[in-house]
Amino acid sequence: MDLVDRVYDMTVLLPHDENYGIRAQITRAAVSIPLNIAEGSAKSSERDYARFLETSLGSAFEVETLLIVVQRRKWIAEKVVSDLIKWVTAEQMMLQSFIKKLG
Repeated sequence: MDLVDRVYDMTVLLPHDENYGIRAQITRAAVSIPLNIAEGSAKSSERDYARFLETSLGSAFEVETLLIVVQRRKWIAEKVVSDLIKWVTAEQMMLQSFIKKLG
């Protein structure tokens, strides 16, 4: 959820003409991470849970890729974006660890 907050905070810095482009895509992907974790936790088997965690991981990689686009376009200060990339990378590692534990 902290990542979602950080992504939303960052998106207000994006150019206004990106409201329906990068901004919409990155917020959807960021929100998808905890939503899939939550939905997977309600499943009766660890295999099903792991599948939702994998979807969540895919969303985390999507967020990272979109942050790289933002970074390359130089729309936001380098430090802001690189800090978010570190944050999402840590999230990816946690998800990968959890998936391995269930697998």
